[in-house]
Amino acid sequence: MPKRKRFPRLPNRYGSIRYLGENRRNCYAVHPPALEKDTQGRYLRPPALCYVDDWYVGFAVLNAYHAGTYKPGDELQFKSYRDISESDLDTFCSRILADFSAQLHRNEKNESKDILTFSQVYDLFYTWKFGEKAAKKLSKQSAYSARTAYRNCAALHSRPFREITLAELQKCLDDCPLKKASLENIMTLLKQMYKFAEPRDLCNRNYAQYLTLPDAEEDEHGVPFSDEELAILWQHKTNPNAELALIMCYSGFRISAYAKMEVNTTEWYFRGGVKTAASKNRIVPIHSAIQSLVVARLKRNGGRLVTVSNDTIRSGFYKILMATGIARHTPHDCRHTFSRLCEKFKVSESDRKRMLGHSFGSDITNGVYGHRTVEELRSEIEKIKIPDCD
Repeated sequence: MPKRKRFPRLPNRYGSIRYLGENRRNCYAVHPPALEKDTQGRYLRPPALCYVDDWYVGFAVLNAYHAGTYKPGDELQFKSYRDISESDLDTFCSRILADFSAQLHRNEKNESKDILTFSQVYDLFYTWKFGEKAAKKLSKQSAYSARTAYRNCAALHSRPFREITLAELQKCLDDCPLKKASLENIMTLLKQMYKFAEPRDLCNRNYAQYLTLPDAEEDEHGVPFSDEELAILWQHKTNPNAELALIMCYSGFRISAYAKMEVNTTEWYFRGGVKTAASKNRIVPIHSAIQSLVVARLKRNGGRLVTVSNDTIRSGFYKILMATGIARHTPHDCRHTFSRLCEKFKVSESDRKRMLGHSFGSDITNGVYGHRTVEELRSEIEKIKIPDCD
């Protein structure tokens, strides 16, 4: 079957001519430029202006649309373009597109900065900070955090950026139902956007510097698993979701740490961590009770503990709790469980802090001069006993 002809590329904001398949009489849908975004920040395709049986007819429709002369039904008149040879049509279209693109760039350059919306300034900021030509290569997690914070500022998306007041920015934070970490993420984005906008004359004043975080529930709080609930998990240890939950309960890392964690099955320890300086790159011995679970998981996942996203982990986590009748917990409760077990079985307080990745604060003796080997830490973690699963 011969390949379908490739037509001239349309410039950004020109619209689109979408091929729907050869079994339709009018096989091309002609769409105007996309202007609105969904909650994920992705452009929504607007309804088609019309459906036509020829790409060049669709191009004539879009050309008339941008000239402001198109009326529904005009596509029937544009079929006369077929009388021109295809090579002439390509040349004709290319010239029109080049002229339009040049005009578009002139308009963008001369466009008043006062009418740029919050979303448009965000797009400029995001390209500057995370785009291919960004001065510094940042992590995918940083880009993801910026996109998430942007979605949580939906009330501001359509507001002209220059007209946004301090009260509106503060209300965006105050009305957000999310926890402290998410609020901090929003505040960080707003401060970075205004720092980007101010020297470019996109705002009258940097209001973000005056924002304050509302009182929020601390997202580190949680409810550890009880011994009875741990016993139920042990009874279902062959289930991959229960398997990972047990590994998390007996090692104490945050959920996002497991994807890139070093797993040493010779000396039996984990090395990794996220979020704080004290938490990163810390060593936690692998408790003897979960070593077989770790080996099974590494073998199944090609040498990695985790090969899926945090959202997928959470979904599986909640499924195993529901299937086993265990009360609702969050994955972060596994970290609280590890802390509870350390406390219950008299693991030394300094080693408990080391394995959880907590700062020693003003305790210089342990924080600076405290040095523990893997085996010394292992002797402490092995104090933790496994609940009776009978």
